[in-house]
Order: sequence, then C-alpha cells, then structure tokens
Amino acid sequence: MARVSPPDALSYREAYARLSRIAAELEGGEADLDRVLPLLEEARAAYAGCRERIEAVRAVLAGHWGDADEDGPNTDGPDDEDPDETADDEDDA
Repeated sequence: MARVSPPDALSYREAYARLSRIAAELEGGEADLDRVLPLLEEARAAYAGCRERIEAVRAVLAGHWGDADEDGPNTDGPDDEDPDETADDEDDA
C-alpha cells in the first residue's frame, strides 16, 4: 500500500491534482473495493492541505496578517500625525 504524504508536504497544486485523480478513479467505478478506503484517506489528507492553504489566503485577504504586522510600520499608533490636522495647525499660525 502506498504511503500517504502529510498534507503540508504537498503544494496546493499537488494536493488538488491528487483530489482530481482520486475523484476520477472513484467516479469511474473501476476502483477495487479494497482500494476505496485508502483512496478516501488520501483524499481526506489532500483536502485538508488544500483547505488549510485556502484559509491562510482568506485570512491574509481579510487583513489578519498575524505576526507580520509587528515587522511593518505601525500606522495606527498615537505617534502618527493626521495630515489634515497638521495643515490646520499651520493655518492657525
């Protein structure tokens, strides 16, 4: 029996290709009954890998960068000046 690689060892594209191959084999009805359970286990691992990567991209797109925010400039802090307020202060002088 072939050993299933952990999902994190596969790229998204590799995991998706595995899912497609497994789906085609199962839909074709040619899979031996003894092979169905290992195929489903392999598909489950590949699906988990795909889903993990998709959720990571969604989190980034939603603005949840995690620890990456600590490395970049802080634009929400009290030290930042509002350009409109600075212009108003100069007008008062």
